Order: sequence, then C-alpha cells, then structure tokens
Amino acid sequence: MNALPSTAAGRPIADGATPIRLVLGAEAETQRLGEALAMMLRAGDVVTLQGDLGAGKSTLARALIRSLAGEPALEVPSPTYTLVQTYETSPPVAHLDLYRLGDPAELDELGFEELAGNGIVLCEWPERAPQAFADAALQLELVSDGAGRLLLASGRPEALDRLARSLALTRFLETLPAPVTERRRLFGDASIARRYETARYGGEAVIVMDAPARPLGPPIRDGLPYSRLAHLAEDVVPFVAVDMLLRARGLAAPRILAADLGQGFLVIEHLGIETMLGPDGAPVPERYEATALVLAELHGAPVDPVVPVAEGLTHTVPPFDRTAMGIEVELLLDWSFPDRFGRPATDAERERFLAVWNDLFARLDETETSILLRDVHSPNVIWRGEREGTDRVGLIDFQDAMIGPTAYDLASLAQDARVDIAPELEARLVASYCAARRAQGSGFDAEAFEEAYAIMAAQRATKILGIFVRLEKRDGKPYYRRHLPRLQAYLRRTITHPALASLRELYDEWGVLIAPDHPKG
Repeated sequence: MNALPSTAAGRPIADGATPIRLVLGAEAETQRLGEALAMMLRAGDVVTLQGDLGAGKSTLARALIRSLAGEPALEVPSPTYTLVQTYETSPPVAHLDLYRLGDPAELDELGFEELAGNGIVLCEWPERAPQAFADAALQLELVSDGAGRLLLASGRPEALDRLARSLALTRFLETLPAPVTERRRLFGDASIARRYETARYGGEAVIVMDAPARPLGPPIRDGLPYSRLAHLAEDVVPFVAVDMLLRARGLAAPRILAADLGQGFLVIEHLGIETMLGPDGAPVPERYEATALVLAELHGAPVDPVVPVAEGLTHTVPPFDRTAMGIEVELLLDWSFPDRFGRPATDAERERFLAVWNDLFARLDETETSILLRDVHSPNVIWRGEREGTDRVGLIDFQDAMIGPTAYDLASLAQDARVDIAPELEARLVASYCAARRAQGSGFDAEAFEEAYAIMAAQRATKILGIFVRLEKRDGKPYYRRHLPRLQAYLRRTITHPALASLRELYDEWGVLIAPDHPKG
C-alpha cells in the first residue's frame, strides 16, 4: 500500500473533511486495505462502496469481512440476489448489494436502520438508495487510472481520522523486520481512543497497541484540563517507561518488541489470556493473593520516578497528589450526583464534599508512598500458572502509574470493581500483603497502612461511581452501570473505619450508599 493521505482535487467531501487517496497495486494491497478497515470500523458505521466492474469491490469486501470474522478462508458470497448477507462477527457486519433494489423505500424492508444500529453495514450500489449515502460514515470509491487501481475515501471527519490512523498503523507494521499476521481486534478497554489487536509477529503471539496522544480537552480549573489535573498519561511514553521500570524490578510486564513513540504504536509481548477469575467468572483466591504479594514486592523498595526511555527522552512518574485525588472524587459530584438527584450539586453541597475529602487527604501526608500501577484488578492481571513466583502474575495497562500511597493499589485489587470480592477474601489479601511487607524489614507501619487503605478504598470507589456513570452518559457505554451496586457495597464495607466518620455522615445523608435501583426518596 504505497500511499499517504492526500487531497483528491475536485472531489466533494462530506462535512468539509479532507479525503484519503490510496494508490493500490497488487490485489494483496486491496486485501490489506480491507484488513485496515476492519481494524477501525465499529458498530453504527455505514460504509458505501462504489466502483466499476473489476475495480476490486468484492476483494475489498471479502477481506474486510474475513478479517472481522477471524477466518481467512470464510466463504463470502456476493449478496447480488439476496440483497443482504449478515455475519455474526464482532461487531456484526451486514453486506448489502442494492443493484436489484426496485425502490429506495425497500431499504426499510431490508432492516437497514436496525442493521446499522447494531453493527457495521457495508453497502454496494448505494446510489440506488440515497439514505445509504446520508447515513454513511465512510464513502469508498474504487476506480482505475493509468497508475492502476485507486481508492478515494470521503466521509465524516471522525471516521476518516480513524481510517487514516489505521492505515498509518498498517504502514508501521509493514516496516518491521518480520511480517505481522493474523491481526484481530481486541475489545474491552474503557478508553475511547486506545485500541488493541492480537497478532503474530515473527511466529510469536503479540499485542498491537494503537495509543494516540490524548486530547487535552477544555480547561476546567486553573487553566488546566482534567487529564493534566489528574496526571493522566498523554501519550504512549509513560507506558513504555513504567514497563521498563517493572521489568527492571524482575516483574512480569510485556516485552516491547517494536515501537513508534511519535505515533503511539507498539508491538508488545502477549502475556496470555488467563485472568485471576475461574471458569465461572468468580475470583480465584490464590491468584489474587499472588498478585497482592507482587504488589508487596513492588512497594517494598524505593523507586526513582525519573525513567530513561530513549536517547534524550525521559519520563517522570507523576505524583498522586491532593490535586489528582481531589479532581477524581469530584467525578461523583459531576456525574453520579446529578444522575441520582436530577440536578447538579449546589455550591454549598460541593463545598461540604470537598472539605470532608480535604481533611481525609491531609491524613495521608505522612503515609508511605511508592509507585502505583493504579488499576490492579481482574482485567489488568494475566495469570500464568505454569510459571513460578512473581512471574506468574502478568501486569498490563499501567500507563497512568503515579507515585502515591501504596494502599491505593491494594484497595484496587482487594475491592475489584469488575467482580465481587467477599469480605473474607479482602481481609486475606490485606493480611498477606501486610505480612509480606513486615517480612521485608522496612519498618512497615501496619496501623498507619490500615487507615490509608480505608481512605484510598473510599477515594477509589467514589471516583469509579462517577466514572461508570460518565461512561454511560458521555461515552455511550451503558454496560458499566451494572457495576455500581458492587462499588456501593465496597463503600458500605469500608466506611465503617473511624477515620471516615465525616464521610459516612455525608454519604448517608445523600444516599450515596443506596443502590441505584432504590434511589433516595
């Protein structure tokens, strides 16, 4: 695929977006284009496909569908006579050929709107039904000229940006010493921008990470956006830095096999697919306990926050300071509070909330600190039972690591936001961690840690209550709401600690601890 995004002169573009022009050589390049499309499309995308006979429409459609299905030999018949052919891929895809459509109104009879709402629609001969053009995220046209086959892509700016990035990733992978094959989409990350694939590289199972620079967003306080106040990673460099730090400590973080730091592309070792959960989806206590011991190992030695990444490039692991802690708990006020009460918090309510939390944060001033991985819970820990010691616990998704109270990471594990952790298992994890820390002979203060654990557990649960509502309301991900009752149960468990008395009074008054199905009257 020997092309770069460029302007196609004279071609009208939807919404004023810049088109993408690709010169395609051999048929294999059209197939790779189909794979690149499969990597960037998502549910709700309608893609129109035009071109003369022999221009490569069928080749492109088959490659796209086979890549989504993960079956290179999948039979993909033309829907010329059936008009529509559906595939149970992830997301599902419907292939439409409207050449024999008698009337544009017949599009409704094909279930076009439902197909587009539930998955991806790939539509040939879209000129037979103007609605297909109107709903299209991407409009693709394959034409032939003196140089060979040419693709012109127009459409919505956001979809064109996704396509341009997917093509850039394909070009990066094509520069590597060994071929990258068997690329498959990997779903499940809560991030809007980050995207992952599984693949094979040099015969090895790998993860391909596409992590574009984080948009900073509007300023919300002191001229800074939320990501700066919360010290969130803005590009892929923090992930690489923390990965290097963990591996230098002998912990099981993925090897980085190839990288383009400027574009945010990584090829990393695939640590496996087994998690800390059993076949029934329940936590396996021994696996959680092994992870707690890895945290004890990580927290038990000092860490230099300045990490060399490449020549002339370092990353300083940021502090989990009062600003970051505070902006996180305010997510409850910004999202969960109005979701519950149907109105924003008043100035007086916000002032009281922040005063309670500032007093709690002050109690952490003397607590021990170390590097925090920040999201040590079931989706981010890979279990490798055939290994020994700390090598059994694979660590991923740590780009937002900070330096802060060590109790935070243990609370993240022992109050897993995605799965129920019984009080007995939580107590076992805390006891195992503390015993390991005492055995290190580092002057570990178990009593101070207990208080810090209660504060950090409450801080994390408060933050996530807001995040999961935000994921539904802002990002269109309603399935996170099902975790809210679990987080409230954790809060009810934690908030009995004497240090949290003022917070308990406030949350009781607001009904924060009452399950969403039973709102405060």
